[in-house]
Amino acid sequence: MTENSGRRNLRMPNSDEVFAVVTEHLGGNHVQLQCADGEERLGRIPGRMKYRTWIEQDDIVVAEPWDWQDEKATIEWRYTSQDADQLRREGHID
Repeated sequence: MTENSGRRNLRMPNSDEVFAVVTEHLGGNHVQLQCADGEERLGRIPGRMKYRTWIEQDDIVVAEPWDWQDEKATIEWRYTSQDADQLRREGHID
């Protein structure tokens, strides 16, 4: 975090990843995602995140759509509410 502006360097999506909003928690390790590219996908929470990072409805995440099934994606990162606010201020997400 820089001292003057309060801005943090955040993880941004790679070329094969998109921003997404969790619209519904389906139970287990599955969530419904509304992706920034306009698609609605079934998101899978990987085991490395399942018990360490709690993902809830309305969270902003980075999702990687599957190559072989575009209607599904793996969640790669979850932003805190402060990080999501910064992304909105900078115009990365709506």
